[in-house]
Amino acid sequence: MSVYANVRTSKLKLKGAAPAKPSSSGADKKRKRKQTGPKIDEDAIKHGGWWKVKEFQEITGPIAIEVFPYTFILAKDDGTFTFGAPHNEGEGPSPEEVLTAIRVSDSRIALKSGYGKYLGITSNGKIVGRAEAIGSLEQWEPVFEEGKLALAAANQCFLTCKNEEEVMATSTTAGLDEVITIRSVSERVVKKGDADEEEEDASKTELHYVKKFQCFQDKKIRINPGDVKALDAAKKEGNMYETLLDRREKMKSDRMCK
Repeated sequence: MSVYANVRTSKLKLKGAAPAKPSSSGADKKRKRKQTGPKIDEDAIKHGGWWKVKEFQEITGPIAIEVFPYTFILAKDDGTFTFGAPHNEGEGPSPEEVLTAIRVSDSRIALKSGYGKYLGITSNGKIVGRAEAIGSLEQWEPVFEEGKLALAAANQCFLTCKNEEEVMATSTTAGLDEVITIRSVSERVVKKGDADEEEEDASKTELHYVKKFQCFQDKKIRINPGDVKALDAAKKEGNMYETLLDRREKMKSDRMCK
């Protein structure tokens, strides 16, 4: 027997070369995403599913204005507003504390109470909800800065919590008493990136994939006419992109293939 028979062979390792990273298949990546799961919003759970808005585009539909922890602005049947009683952890706002936000411009919103009236401002800075329609006094500007939010009224003053009995907008600057939280219960719009393409409809995924690599000689997009059921099956098996590559090769219109 040769003296080399029991010698173990391995790939040549060059000095200073970084170790190769093990490749991950599509199935492995998909399994990892499933194990990770969607991110849990603990703060929303503590507020009965009402999540904290972080940008202007999220302020639409049913909202609640939280001025203190678990304490929301409450509408009264006479058109005035006060601060509701603090809620227990896990509870959302009561019906009288829910407002409807309507975007009126790229930076301003209108707010309607549960009594069907729009929130406005009086000459002395008192917030009331008695208007039947949206006018200049019924427009509000959410101001986001460094992760904090303040709400400016039509009088150029911010909603403030200094007065413990009435809700006012009398502060010309936004300090701690003017910082609020707007909470929403609407379905969140999740922005999709390239890493989320596999979660889309199979036909849309193929369209995005083709746009990235196809050579547009006559400015026309060519997609494989084959049944997209094969893509759906590949998606479940975790080899979506291998199947997309095969479909691209068959089209013979992609300079990036072969």
